[in-house]
This record gives sequence, C-alpha cells and structure tokens, in this order.
Amino acid sequence: MHKNKVRKAVIPVAGFGTRLFPATKVVKKELFPIIDRDGRAKPVIIAIIEEAISAGIAEVAIVVQPDDKEIFEDLLKNPPKKELFDKLSPQNQEYSRYLENLGTRITILLQEEQLGYGHAVFCAQDWVQNEPFLLMLGDHIYASDIEKSCASQVLDVYEQVNQSVVSLTTMPAEIIDKAGCVTGAWQELNSILKVTQLYEKPTIDYAQQHLRVEGMAENEFLCIFGLYLLSPKIFDFLAEHINQNLRERGEFQLTSCLDRLCQEEGMTGYVVKGKCFDTGLPDTYRQTMIDFRSVS
Repeated sequence: MHKNKVRKAVIPVAGFGTRLFPATKVVKKELFPIIDRDGRAKPVIIAIIEEAISAGIAEVAIVVQPDDKEIFEDLLKNPPKKELFDKLSPQNQEYSRYLENLGTRITILLQEEQLGYGHAVFCAQDWVQNEPFLLMLGDHIYASDIEKSCASQVLDVYEQVNQSVVSLTTMPAEIIDKAGCVTGAWQELNSILKVTQLYEKPTIDYAQQHLRVEGMAENEFLCIFGLYLLSPKIFDFLAEHINQNLRERGEFQLTSCLDRLCQEEGMTGYVVKGKCFDTGLPDTYRQTMIDFRSVS
C-alpha cells in the first residue's frame, strides 16, 4: 500500500436510529446532545468531527439520508439567525464562529437508499478518491487516557506500519455478539496486533473456537473500538459485494470486506489508550451523559 498522509475522514450518519425510537422520529441520533468538559451542550456529530480534526484531518465527509441533508447543512454550514446570535453569551458567539469555520471543512454526501453500513461507506468512494482515510462511527465518541486523542493514536500507528489499522478494545464474552471482533498475533503485547481475521457479531462458541488471542483471559476478546484507518482498496471489495448483491442480514456490511482487505493487504490492530462511548442505545447513551464530561 502506497503511503500517503491521511487528510480525509468519513462519518456515515444515514441510519434510522431504530434503537432510540421514538426520539429518533424527530431528532437524528447524531444530533442528540452530550455535555463536554467545558459544560457545553453539543450534538454528538460535532464531538466526532472534533475528534477527527484533533488528529490533523483536513476534510470530513458525512454520509446522510437525502431528507436529512438540510438539517446537517443548517448545523454545519449556516450561522444562527441574528436574533438568536445576539442572545448568545460571548463564549457561545465565539463557538458559533468556530462552528462556521469548522463547516468549511465539511462535505455532505448522500446515501440515496439505506442499504447498510458498508453501502454508506461506499457512497464516499468518489470523494475519498485513491487516498487512505479515517472512518468513524456516527454514534461513538471517545476520551483518550493520554495526551494524544484516540484518533491521533490510530493515525500514529498507521504512520508506523503503513497498512490499514483497526482500533481495538477488550470486551467480555457476554457482549461480543453486539460487536465486530478480531484475532491475530501480538506484535507488541496488549498494544499492537497483526490481525488475521475479523468477524461481525460472533456467538460465544464461535469466538472461543476461532477468535482467541494468546495471553488474554478466557472470557475476554478483542473487539472493534470504532475507528478505522483504511486503504482505498476497501472500496473494491464493497463494490464487488454491492454489484453481486452479497448481503448479510439483508444489508451490505463492512466487516466482511474488512476481512478481505486484511487477507489481501494485511491489517494492524491497535488497542486504543482511551474509552469509547456508545450513544446509539438508550442505556449507553444515558451512561455517556453521566461519564463523558468527567473524562473528556
């Protein structure tokens, strides 16, 4: 894989948010508020974009449903009406100007049909072109345990290994059926892994047989943290699945294409020094509201 500086990030936000219904009937889950360490209430999507910018990303694309384009444009491209702006505190007026500047780095792409996460990623192919890119989930936010942000850590590993990187965290066996899992061989114990297989939402039996990683407790597995640094080759596999109508659970998924990318080009796993907050489920969103401000 030819080494290029990573300039672009992609954030698919075109899902329906069914797990947060009926709130998502009126508010996109990516627009749900979180409170940051400064006490500012901001939509989840802003925190994700800021995570990307913190890693030196220059341009961010968000993939949205056509009906939602105006909502995201209003947030990211349009200043507030003058009567609202005038009522803001000086600090929030400054933040409003910052948001306008942030918006100049944002491109809004459309997923015309909701055909799965892999399909949403594929919608960014023409925009990404032939460059490596950072892929971020639209309902995960991060808090680093060290000075460097979680996204910066992943980009640093990419600079070292010059191949696709998947971020990892440890999960107990009871919840791996809700996550993408990986296995492989440690290059640096509990930090950097040579990935040999990725598998979406395995059963515990499958994981025990096929996804064990040496040195880890019997009931613990390595699962995807929610940040990916991907070679543009991923689009070839996504295109093949879409053209051949190879669906999983009725949709075009990403993980099976990541596994093919791993087999063809190699892939590194990195255990992020930080915490991931899932805002896409009622219980985890509630816990994010409690925990995120104190650790962000």
